[in-house]
Amino acid sequence: MSMNIPVLPIGAGALSRAFASLVAVAGHWAKVVAKASRNRREAQKLAGLDRRMLADIGITRSDVNDAFSEPFWEDPTALLRERAIERRMNRGVSRTQRGAYVEFGVRPVGKPRHAV
Repeated sequence: MSMNIPVLPIGAGALSRAFASLVAVAGHWAKVVAKASRNRREAQKLAGLDRRMLADIGITRSDVNDAFSEPFWEDPTALLRERAIERRMNRGVSRTQRGAYVEFGVRPVGKPRHAV
């Protein structure tokens, strides 16, 4: 007695699932590259701003140059956002530290006495 096992439909189902997964991954990467390209075009406008305008945003000319030295699939605005946030946070910390020194009458190490 022989049994007929339907191999083709099972194989075709696995093949179609694998193909659908491949298409989904390719679609995801296409969206990532398209978004990075769109953000790169938008960030190109920053290259035309002068130093004062960039400082108002919280970035420098070298930050813009660093952002555009990334590969084309990387989002340049992510680096610019990180640098701006980092500067904003450091600016607040330095103000807080200076205020603490004056408030408690403690002279910072390495600072001349007249700077307090």
